Amino acid sequence: MSRGTADLRALPDLPNTADVCIVGGGQSGLAVAYHLQRLHRRTARRPTVVVLDGRAAPGGAWRDAWPSLTLFSPAGYSSLPGRLMPRPDGGSNPDAAHVVDYLTDYEHRYAIDVRRPVRVREVAADPSAAESWVVHTDHGTVRARTVVNATGTWDRPFWPAVRGIGDFRGRQLHTHDYRGPRDLDGDRVLVVGGGNSGAQVAADLVGSAVRVHWVTREPPRYLPDDVDGRVLFETATQAVRDRAAGREARGVASLGDIVAVPPVRAARDRGDLVAEPMVAALTPDGARWPDGSTAPLDAVVWATGFRPALAHLHGLGLQWRSGRPATVAPAGSPHAVRSADRRSLWFVGYGDWCGPASATLIGVGRPARDTAADIADHLGTAP
Repeated sequence: MSRGTADLRALPDLPNTADVCIVGGGQSGLAVAYHLQRLHRRTARRPTVVVLDGRAAPGGAWRDAWPSLTLFSPAGYSSLPGRLMPRPDGGSNPDAAHVVDYLTDYEHRYAIDVRRPVRVREVAADPSAAESWVVHTDHGTVRARTVVNATGTWDRPFWPAVRGIGDFRGRQLHTHDYRGPRDLDGDRVLVVGGGNSGAQVAADLVGSAVRVHWVTREPPRYLPDDVDGRVLFETATQAVRDRAAGREARGVASLGDIVAVPPVRAARDRGDLVAEPMVAALTPDGARWPDGSTAPLDAVVWATGFRPALAHLHGLGLQWRSGRPATVAPAGSPHAVRSADRRSLWFVGYGDWCGPASATLIGVGRPARDTAADIADHLGTAP
């Protein structure tokens, strides 16, 4: 497969109506569309499904990732339902470009109806039909009986409140905007964040930046070197089963915070990846630590995570809890996540509140399957 390019058939012309409108054409949206097709492949009444994607070409947020970003798992454990991801040359864990190629092939292989580039501006209740929607976009509107939100988190980077952040005169960027070490070649860089992104970015900059300060609020906790995404997914799944059975659950957090992918492991073992305490403040020309020590800086990379990209729902008056809409798990589809306020509104792929490891390629399959089943039940098209 070659790096994905725009599908010339996927024009931004919109259907007037659809049974299912999926907002977001990345891995989660494609997985739901696949399961809806599979569920109805032998039924006379197939729901009409349209996927609206804001990007100009397939691949979702993986198109924007820095080139060296590496998956935690080998290709065989990084696949969407129905299609095994091919192994990359050399057999290493896939990088972002390989995932883009895979998602492009997946979308074409199953002829998923993706319209792009289409930006969804607002989802509003349809005044002419109960429990239906008017999806407003930059290319017109779609009236839909159901809406699935699969927009992920990439478009909503989280910037923490750190003293002096507005005073620093150097460059500041989030991992959302990080494109590799070339842009920071020769700089003195502060990388903030104790998770996988922080470790990978800091390791990526070693050798090109003059100095890398990697700071974390807590000492980094590496998972054992033989632990990868397969183990994480199995652990998360078992924790859900244990909680459901009333047993003590051992979640992913018990294993550690950082997967030691090969570049991170190599930098750590060389002694080039050593975490420092979190800074007390940024200064106009650098940073100050709690012990009073300072360091000059040219740039700061914030590897501080993301939040669900759901601004298009803010006009609906939904209940929000802990920064996300209140949801329920439908009876009969325990891995689906539906709005607690609206029967015909679903969420897929936003992290643990949407199912164990649901923000990963392998983890989104089960929530997508149950979401498709619940949609079919709601529409009256279940086989």
